Amino acid sequence: MILSYEEIVKLIDSLDSEARAIKEEALRMAWFMRGGISYEDIMYTSKDERVLIAEIVENNMKQTKESGLPFF
Repeated sequence: MILSYEEIVKLIDSLDSEARAIKEEALRMAWFMRGGISYEDIMYTSKDERVLIAEIVENNMKQTKESGLPFF
């Protein structure tokens, strides 16, 4: 595959944005899990595992809101 300079820059920018999004997602999960899983452990999980963790966090937040219990 041969790319032009502009295409290479665009690809690098895209990959950089994707890497940043993964890091942000991992940091949010680590924060929400309150030590239940570390940032490093999350970074070793697959995308499917991170999606499942995010769903669990979202479900727990929803249940907490509905129950009226304090989240923090």
